[in-house]
Amino acid sequence: MKIVKKIVTVSMLLIVSGMVLTGCGKNSVKSPDNTTTETTDNKPGNTSDNTSDNTSDDTADNTSEETKTDTTTDTSNDNSKEDTAEDSEEVIKEGTVVKDGNVVLKQLAFLYKENTIAISDIVDDKKLESLLGKPEKIKTHTYSPDDGLNMDPLNGKTEKEYQYKGLVIKTIDGAEDNQSFIFSIEITDKNYPTVRNIKVGDSYDKLKEAYPEGNLTGGELTNEEDDFRYEPVNYVDAMSFHIKDKKVESINIFTLLD
Repeated sequence: MKIVKKIVTVSMLLIVSGMVLTGCGKNSVKSPDNTTTETTDNKPGNTSDNTSDNTSDDTADNTSEETKTDTTTDTSNDNSKEDTAEDSEEVIKEGTVVKDGNVVLKQLAFLYKENTIAISDIVDDKKLESLLGKPEKIKTHTYSPDDGLNMDPLNGKTEKEYQYKGLVIKTIDGAEDNQSFIFSIEITDKNYPTVRNIKVGDSYDKLKEAYPEGNLTGGELTNEEDDFRYEPVNYVDAMSFHIKDKKVESINIFTLLD
């Protein structure tokens, strides 16, 4: 009997042990928590997050490119302004800019130490001294009926003559508010070139090249003295180059007075 009881007891223990092992195996197969976690990572919601991130990156890149484009455009505009400024300076230097509404007057001028002095410029003693320095001599004359000059239209007007070495400038107070303006410039020194860079001592060929609009008053160049005249269409203002031995001996820039 004892043997039978032992066998039954061992059998029961084996059965119980098998049942316990079987239950543990079932629990290990289901693993619901782990399955849920892994599935959540692949849900559509995560795809939306990824799309949002990509969209943000693309937008940032596009904004950066637009900013670069705008910067390039601004730089181009700045360069264009600089080119325009440089062109303007070049035009002024060449003497083609309108001077008080008259392009011609800008041509009828000479240069001295980067200053341009032209026919019809409004000047006085102080202004001329600032441009050319102190003159060697100043002569003054007021026109009148009994001065013997027979310049009746100028009666009451005062003419001034400023004498420098190789340069004589004449003014008259015939402008608005009795201001004085330059009506005559006589140059006999090479230190006072015209705005087209022709000076005393230059050859006739160089003069003709610089002033192709001008003409010899004698019609043909000879070994004799002659005058080469640059005269605009108004027939009032003019520039005359006296030629001797086929070279510029003097330059006279003037305007006719009424």
